[in-house]
Amino acid sequence: MPVLNRIAEFHDEIAAWRRDFHTHPEILFDVERTAGKVAGLLAEFGVDEIVTGLGRTGVVGIINGRSNGSGKTIGLRADMDALPVTEKTGKDYASSVAGRMHACGHDGHTAMLLGATKYLAETRNFDGRVAVIFQPAEEGGGGGKEMVQDGLMERFGISEVYGMHNWPGMPVGHFGIRVGGIMAATDRFYIDITGVGGHAARPQQTIDPIMVAAHLVTALQTIVSRNVDPLKSAVVSVTMVEAGEADNVISRTAKITGTVRTLDSEVQDFIEARLGEMVPQFAASFGATASIRYARGYPVTVNEPGRTAFAAEVASEIAGPDRVDADVPPSMGGEDFSFMLEERPGAYIFLGNGDSSELHTDTYDFNDAAIPVGASYWVRLAERAMPVG
Repeated sequence: MPVLNRIAEFHDEIAAWRRDFHTHPEILFDVERTAGKVAGLLAEFGVDEIVTGLGRTGVVGIINGRSNGSGKTIGLRADMDALPVTEKTGKDYASSVAGRMHACGHDGHTAMLLGATKYLAETRNFDGRVAVIFQPAEEGGGGGKEMVQDGLMERFGISEVYGMHNWPGMPVGHFGIRVGGIMAATDRFYIDITGVGGHAARPQQTIDPIMVAAHLVTALQTIVSRNVDPLKSAVVSVTMVEAGEADNVISRTAKITGTVRTLDSEVQDFIEARLGEMVPQFAASFGATASIRYARGYPVTVNEPGRTAFAAEVASEIAGPDRVDADVPPSMGGEDFSFMLEERPGAYIFLGNGDSSELHTDTYDFNDAAIPVGASYWVRLAERAMPVG
C-alpha cells in the first residue's frame, strides 16, 4: 500500500502548517503558540476529545474509531519544540525569532501527525481509539517524562505508543528501525578539581589543576577503550574545560564537563561507577583533589520486539520492503520518547529526510517531500493496529 491518496491531496496544506511552525519556533515548555494552533486544528478536524496543558504545555487529542470492540487505545507522538540556534537557511519561511529555529524537524513531526489526525478523524476506519500526542520540551527539557508523570498513559488508557523522527542522509521515502536500543541514554558529568594556585613563574610551588585536567581528559577515554566490551556501544566525551583568569596565574581550580552515551543499562551503570572511582584517585596521584557529580538524563530508547516488527511491516506497506531497514544502526543521540517506552511497549522509527544538513545545525530544514510518507505511516499504523471487523 503506497502513500494514501487523500494524504497526498492535502500535502500542501500540511506543508503550510509546517512552515508556519518553522517561522514561529518556540523552545522547551514555552510552546504556547504552537500548542494553541495544534489544539485549534484538532477542533477543526472534529477530534472527539482535546486536552491541553498536559506536561505543562502538551496537547492530546482522542479520535474514536467506528467501533470500540477492541477496547484498545494506541498513542502516536510528535514533538513540538525548537532549539536555541540562529537560523542560516535563507528560506522565505525562516525563523522570525532571533536565536531560535526548528533545527531538528519537530515542525515537520507536528505537521505530519496533524495531517494523519485530519485523515483519521474523517475516515475513522479503525476499531478502538487513537491518542495523538503533541509533546513539548524534547530538546533537553524532558517533556515526555512530564507528560507521563501527568498521567498520560493511565488517563487515556494507552496500551502501546509509537514515535517517529526524520533522519538526514536516509533517502526520502525510506524508513529505519531496530529492535532494542535505537537511541542512547544521555548522561552528564561535572568534575571539580582543586589544587594549589600560585604564580605561573613558580609552578613548583603549586599543584596545577589544569595539568590534572589535561591528563584526566585523555585518561577518561580509557574507560571506553579499555574497560567497556568492544562489542558494546559507549561514548565518553569531554565538552567543556574551564580554568584560570589570567595568563600569569596558575588557577586553584578547574572544571571538566562532559556527556556519556550508552545503549545498555549495564554499561551505563558501569561507566558511572568507574568515573566515581577513577576521578578522585587520578587527581590524588597529582596531589590534587577532585569530586564528580553524575547526572542521568534521558534513558535508552528501547523498541519492543513485537511492536518493532509490526511497525516495520506497516512501513513496508507504505514505502516497499526494499526501502525499510529493519536493523538500522542505532544513534548515540538521545530522545525523551524513551520515557513513554518505559511505560508502554512500542517502537520508534526513523523517516528519511534526504540529503539535508545534519540535525541541530543552523542550515538544517525538514524536507516537505517526506510529509506524505510520514503521515501515511501514522494512518496505516492505527488502522492496522486496530482493524475494523
